[in-house]
Amino acid sequence: MAALIYGLCALVALTCAFLLLRAYTRQRYRLLLWSGLCFAGLTANNVLLVADKLFLPTVDLTVLRLLVALLSVSTLLYGLIWDAD
Repeated sequence: MAALIYGLCALVALTCAFLLLRAYTRQRYRLLLWSGLCFAGLTANNVLLVADKLFLPTVDLTVLRLLVALLSVSTLLYGLIWDAD
């Protein structure tokens, strides 16, 4: 059951990233770019979670997962603060 939930979380984050980045290519709103990049990073975070919990249970990827999540949210925060119109 956990594998299904982890997989669905990664799939939803990937779908959000795809839709946001596709909308950015059409409309060129910078906030769509920063949001899409954030969700792309969160997708990587979820994929690392799946790898950590299901495929590599003896290896601890917690620090790497948290670093990827921090970079993802920092990207969005940068876009919200410094790239405001």
